[in-house]
Amino acid sequence: MVITYLKGRSVAVIKTVGLTKYYGKTRGIEDLNLEIDEGEIFGFLGPNGAGKTTTIRLLLNLIRPTRGSAHIFGIDIRHNSLEIRQRLGYVPGDVVLYDGMTGMDYLRLMGSFHRNHDGRRLRELQERLELDLTRKARTYSKGMKQKLVIIQAFMNDPELLVLDEPTLGLDPLIQRQFYDLMLEEKSHGKTIFLSSHILPEVERVCDRVGIVRKGHLVDIERVDTLKHRKVRRMELILSRELAEDEIKLEGVDILGVNGRRVELRVHGDVPRLLEQLCQLPVEDMSFPEASLEDTFMEFYGEEQT
Repeated sequence: MVITYLKGRSVAVIKTVGLTKYYGKTRGIEDLNLEIDEGEIFGFLGPNGAGKTTTIRLLLNLIRPTRGSAHIFGIDIRHNSLEIRQRLGYVPGDVVLYDGMTGMDYLRLMGSFHRNHDGRRLRELQERLELDLTRKARTYSKGMKQKLVIIQAFMNDPELLVLDEPTLGLDPLIQRQFYDLMLEEKSHGKTIFLSSHILPEVERVCDRVGIVRKGHLVDIERVDTLKHRKVRRMELILSRELAEDEIKLEGVDILGVNGRRVELRVHGDVPRLLEQLCQLPVEDMSFPEASLEDTFMEFYGEEQT
């Protein structure tokens, strides 16, 4: 396990030590060690069932750990969870509403539990996310329900936002608004814990990303650093066909040869690779910018195919 810490910081907003949850013999999360800093957007990345939602429920004291500890704002989650909840906003992975309430009724109810409830902020978010709050919750689509819980999470000016797959059901334009909203909150010093399985989403907004697999933290790294380690794909078009054993390249995996077309996975020294390509009958090539997708696949391999 690799854990990266930032220099010159104060007390971590979220800190877990050996945090573990088993459901009988089934592992939810095991030996999770995290430190998340004030003012950062931290991406918690993994496929469904990896342990992301279990971690969030532990942090919110909705379930109790099998062992280990967690602190938010330096407060033990088991001893004063009410104070913690006053200071955070939460978007759950599974949205459950009171069907008979209008959207506004629901937001007023949720706002009554917070000291910082601000009607002006509520209206600003409503306009930004384009949600009709006069309708009953039972008439809302999945995307509308998602907008509603996003508004309730952000409207009380929380110091910490805990977001579990927050963009599910949102159309692309509203997703873009939501990303801008997160970055604005960060600019105001807010901390965001973003659980997601959407790689471009994490890459777009996060400062650091933790990858979780089968209940274990595989790695944690800064996104800008991770980009330098990422695996890239390259496609070659040759001027004549070559057998696979004639394509001798260092620092690459040959994914496939189809006539004059060759697909490579590149994880070595790119300048050295370009020198080697000069020895091949290359007619054209495609070498797109690296993404987290291929790096993520390195952690999960055939498990995700």
